[in-house]
Amino acid sequence: MGSLMSLGPGGGCEFFYDPSMKTSNAGQARKTLSVKPVDGGSYFLSLSVVNNKLQTNDRLTVPITAAEFAVMKTACSFALPHILGWDRYMDQKQQPDTEATSEWER
Repeated sequence: MGSLMSLGPGGGCEFFYDPSMKTSNAGQARKTLSVKPVDGGSYFLSLSVVNNKLQTNDRLTVPITAAEFAVMKTACSFALPHILGWDRYMDQKQQPDTEATSEWER
């Protein structure tokens, strides 16, 4: 997610996943997500799934404008602390533990 959020104009990145990596079945199935720049600050978001065992090759490509990409970056920067659980950690630090205080008063 950090690679996507730090992309500047003209930058691109690619992620891949092989569920059988480091086994004898490596390369039979592979999923790739890539972001490639296009003129004018736009991007192409491509998802491809290759399954050599079933002999399939599926691909989906979506053009994304610079404004849409800015919205995606903003949404990711908002969601990232929630995904990592930082929001719960910070809420514990900010709120006093009233149950522990009442437990000692009994």
